[in-house]
Amino acid sequence: MSTLPSDRLYTETHEWLRAESDGTYVLGITDHAQSALGDVVFVEARAAGTKAEAGGSVAVVESVKAASDVYTPFAAEVVAVNAALAQRPETLNQDPYGEGWILRLRPTAGGDPAARLLDAAAYGKRLEDAHG
Repeated sequence: MSTLPSDRLYTETHEWLRAESDGTYVLGITDHAQSALGDVVFVEARAAGTKAEAGGSVAVVESVKAASDVYTPFAAEVVAVNAALAQRPETLNQDPYGEGWILRLRPTAGGDPAARLLDAAAYGKRLEDAHG
């Protein structure tokens, strides 16, 4: 298993989020998710300005094996999309925690958007427990 960046929060559905100083969150998929998908061939994200409910799909990642939705764990507005993924979707496989980010979200509901997310240690333990 790869090292999990400790500056991220993680979801049960294998997304990562990094809080930014402006109150937004950068969202991507974990190394575990990209590995399970295989070679990514297409990424389609919601356009900037669109809103999503908590648990709603904000992107679809297609690989040679399957298509998989990417979810937001909190109600949010999409404020930026990684347009480079349209030309180079394989970046999700090569650098899932860096250049392979998918979009940036601004939470739209009250409360702490990160309250139900896992830190790197808790997410890593879930992966270990799931895979023995």
